[in-house]
This record gives sequence, C-alpha cells and structure tokens, in this order.
Amino acid sequence: MPIDRTAAANAIDAFLRAIGRDPTNEPDLVGTGVRVADAYVDELCAGYAIDTRALLSASAIPGAADGLVVVRDVAITTMCPHHLLPATGTATIAMHARDRLVGIGTLVSVLEAHARRLTLQERIGEAVVSDIEAALEPEWVGCRIALSHACMIARGERAVGSRVETIALRGASNKTLTRAYAVLGVGR
Repeated sequence: MPIDRTAAANAIDAFLRAIGRDPTNEPDLVGTGVRVADAYVDELCAGYAIDTRALLSASAIPGAADGLVVVRDVAITTMCPHHLLPATGTATIAMHARDRLVGIGTLVSVLEAHARRLTLQERIGEAVVSDIEAALEPEWVGCRIALSHACMIARGERAVGSRVETIALRGASNKTLTRAYAVLGVGR
C-alpha cells in the first residue's frame, strides 16, 4: 500500500478538531499533522521498508564460528498498535551459533526493523528469533524484551514504573534451556 503523507497529516488534523482543538488557530498545534505523519512514516513505522530475512541472508558469514553470541541492553522503542503510544526499553538477543554468523550490527538492525512497526511486544521477539533461526540456523536463539508501555502508564492502569518482559526462544533442548535462559537474563 503506498504511503500518503498528506492524507495522514489531514487525518491527524481532523483528529485534533474532533477532540475540540483547532490545528489552524492554536499556535502550538499549527503543523502538528505534518509533523506526526512524518514521524510515523520516517521513524516510528520505518521497519516496514526493511526485509529482515534478506538483510540477514546477505550479511551471513558461512563457516565463521561455533559459539555464543550475545547482544545485550539494546535500546528500542516501538508503538503499541492498540493505542498508538510508545513503549521503550531494552532487548537482548542471544544465540549459540553453529556455522553462520552476522555482524552484531545486523542483529540490532533486525531487532530495530521489527520494533519500528505497529506490533505487539510479543511479536517483536518472535519475529527476531524466527528470522535469525531461518537465516543462520543456530543451535538455539532467543530474544528477551523489557519495555515500559506508555499505554499502561499514561492511561488505564497508570502503572508507573511497570515493565513488561517477553522471551522468545527457539531450538533450546532440555539440556540447553537453563543456559539459554541464564544468558538472556531471565529471572533477574
């Protein structure tokens, strides 16, 4: 579906009018529709433009190593698809590589691409793990995400200080499960 920035900006202006604000006469709201549309297209939803599996496949280094790779405390922001409010926090990606690796920046780029979509937190981790598993075939791969959701803090529950943690894990056997959880920081 093509992006229509003008329609998006007009929709934001219409929303402001619907809640009793006038984006043409209130100085603080002049241009808000355009700014919001640009923020969503250029930043908050930019992940839709990235083919994450192609990125991983193009960056894979065959026969590189066999061992543990952990990228910890990666700052991420995503938008709640239910309320269009941000959730911010950190993520950890860990895998026990077998025959293929990618640069750690590529792992972060895959995470960022999935986070920069209108999606639930649980789906981000699952998508990251699924992509890495398909492209790199590690022994196991996991993604732990811990986010504070503005939709839980600014409205509804008003759960200030709360953090939601999700863990996506694939390939870990009973033998490696405890190690995978420890590497991901589960239980901290």
